[in-house]
Amino acid sequence: MTVKKGQAVELDVVDVAFGGKGLARADGMAVFVDGAVAGDRVLARIVKRKKQYAEARILQLLHPSADRVAAPCPYSGVCGGCKWQNLAYPRQLAYKRRHVAETLAHVGGLAQIPVHPAVAADPIFGYRNKMEFSCTDRRWLMPAEMDREDVAKGFALGLHVPGTFDKVLDIEACLLMPSSGNAILGRIREQIRLSGLPPYGLRSHRGFWRFVMLRHSLAEDRWLVNLVTAGENREALQPLAHRLMADFDRIAGVVNNVTDRPAAIAVGQFERPLAGSPVLKDRIGPWEFEISANSFFQTNSRAAARLYETVQRYAGLDGTQAVLDLYSGTGTIPIFLSPAARQVVGIEIVAAAVADARRNCQRNGVGNCRFIEGDIRTVLAGLDLKPDVVIVDPPRAGMHADVVARLLELAPPRIVYVSCNPATLARDLGLLADAYRVAEVQPVDMFPHTFHIEAVARLERKI
Repeated sequence: MTVKKGQAVELDVVDVAFGGKGLARADGMAVFVDGAVAGDRVLARIVKRKKQYAEARILQLLHPSADRVAAPCPYSGVCGGCKWQNLAYPRQLAYKRRHVAETLAHVGGLAQIPVHPAVAADPIFGYRNKMEFSCTDRRWLMPAEMDREDVAKGFALGLHVPGTFDKVLDIEACLLMPSSGNAILGRIREQIRLSGLPPYGLRSHRGFWRFVMLRHSLAEDRWLVNLVTAGENREALQPLAHRLMADFDRIAGVVNNVTDRPAAIAVGQFERPLAGSPVLKDRIGPWEFEISANSFFQTNSRAAARLYETVQRYAGLDGTQAVLDLYSGTGTIPIFLSPAARQVVGIEIVAAAVADARRNCQRNGVGNCRFIEGDIRTVLAGLDLKPDVVIVDPPRAGMHADVVARLLELAPPRIVYVSCNPATLARDLGLLADAYRVAEVQPVDMFPHTFHIEAVARLERKI
């Protein structure tokens, strides 16, 4: 048969592709089926037809896979937050481990690398310590709401439909954050609707209420509420802040970030404290960190400890080594490694992150870490350190080619590479392959029910 857009076709889903979609074949063509699980037989409609592949959506589940489970979230399949709630968690881990191994082989040319089973997250719900909810004047309806006249369409506070900037579901409860956060979110929604001030139009760029960001301290079970608005209005915000503090004793503080920039980013041009403390304190392992509304902090505190324990194990420190940490951020990895290192030097281009790193060292009584603000390419050229171990923890785009070249010139005996993107991990390890052997890779799951996976690689210099 010829695969055509709009066609309904029965498909046997044989695998799961990166991005979480099921993989089937029709007339020899790869068809990616949103929401499908390997082992499903489905009736699906072709919604996109390209030269090499097609995309489809399920019309009817004809025979469910043995790996399919009931998604507990009513928004599953519509919200873009976590697409794998319908896939049994052990299979999620297996697919994530396989994706890392296959990407290393296909992108980096690194076959036969020991890739260990992924470290599981625990718990697999309620694990996120930071959630951002968009406020808009246009609500995207769930299928069951389409014909209901009692559903107001002019307001939503929630999460985006995948691949869209202006389609927002009104989310009553997100299962990825601790349950107490949903009660706070519900009260904020109620007060926003009573305020008389308009939600922000994602197309018109007019309105007042833009985002609600909730941050949670696992160590203290406390919340920081950040109300992001398009302008200042203390008269409206102050009573809301006091109401939240009175109603929820686990709220540590409420702040207001203000931005009139059209970009849909929940970071203010400036911040105003409204009530309580403008910061939270949380821990990763034994270390305490202070977190403000706009601070970077790992979104899964428990899994971050497992990630850093892997980094520590792969670094193999005994107290005599000098460690260099590239892309050191707010200093979490240097602080975690500090007891077993002679010294740790971090390089970071973001000035605010460097300031946070120095404060975090003071807070934890760490005296053998120092941080250099600047572009890694420039700093490495004049660095007065011959490191025994280099930690690399780059953004999703991976290392710049110039950083790879500098790292090869530096030639440390060991490199520990921390990655949030298997594709750029594979590319960068391939670029280092002439000088370094990839000894092992440990995937660590920090985001259950998504296809995202962190991985830590141990590289040893070839003699």
